Amino acid sequence: MMPSWITARRSIELPCTVDLEQTTESLHAYVDIEGFESRPGDTVIVHDAPTNVAFGDRLLCNRCVTVVRAGLFGNIMARLRGYLELTELYEVSFSDGRTL
Repeated sequence: MMPSWITARRSIELPCTVDLEQTTESLHAYVDIEGFESRPGDTVIVHDAPTNVAFGDRLLCNRCVTVVRAGLFGNIMARLRGYLELTELYEVSFSDGRTL
């Protein structure tokens, strides 16, 4: 069994700004958590988040988020998974391209 400080998860309530836009220039949805930087393995839950915006509109609103911090083990596992998924994109071939 792992010590609690390795797997410990704590949650934090923070304010955020939600930016939704659906125009001919841009289609995006951003969440900016004010004064906070997330780490690998963290879970971010936006409360009462808008889910759509009409075409040609942009919506900026203030909401509250709950950030559940990953423990040491969760942080290491998230980094490892990210590295392994990235290496799946590599395809190296030393063949000359001719088939037999």
